[in-house]
Amino acid sequence: MFKLMRATLLAIMALLLTPATLFAQAAEHAPGGSVNLLEPHAGLMFWTLIIFVLLFFILSRFAFKPITKAVEAREQALQEAIDQAKRDREEAARILAQHREQLEGARAEGQRMIAEGRAMGEKLRAEMLEETRQQQQDLLERARREIEAERDRAIAELRAEAVDLAIAGASKVIEKNLDDQTNRKLVETYLARAGRSN
Repeated sequence: MFKLMRATLLAIMALLLTPATLFAQAAEHAPGGSVNLLEPHAGLMFWTLIIFVLLFFILSRFAFKPITKAVEAREQALQEAIDQAKRDREEAARILAQHREQLEGARAEGQRMIAEGRAMGEKLRAEMLEETRQQQQDLLERARREIEAERDRAIAELRAEAVDLAIAGASKVIEKNLDDQTNRKLVETYLARAGRSN
């Protein structure tokens, strides 16, 4: 390939030097030693045409095909690069869409977890409030029972004291000491009837 390119370049150089040589020869034979470029010279035109046809033939035979192949290969490489870039862009868009979808899923999952946490917190709060209310009720009920027990105990003590005072008062009034047990039963019966009538 390199030998062919070198031979082609040498042939082109030779053909290019031929018109220059002819032009120099025409300048030597011209009167005054100068050549008018606008004046037609048949020999120069003939050789220029021959050189052009030969050069075109050589270039079309040896240079245009490799250049065309190189351009087509470059074009194909560029097209493949463009296609690969398009595939890469589509893949990147697909991955981006997938990541966005995963992000939205994670965001939705986070929102769901937050909502569940709030609901669980509210439920726990309601349970704790109910438990506290129940404990308060139990404490109030226990305090009420203790108060009633204390009241009943105080009433019993007051009755016992009232019985003792009534017996002591009756003893003084009657001046006779009756049987304590019998007297106590009489007074308790009286007080019990008096309590029911009230």
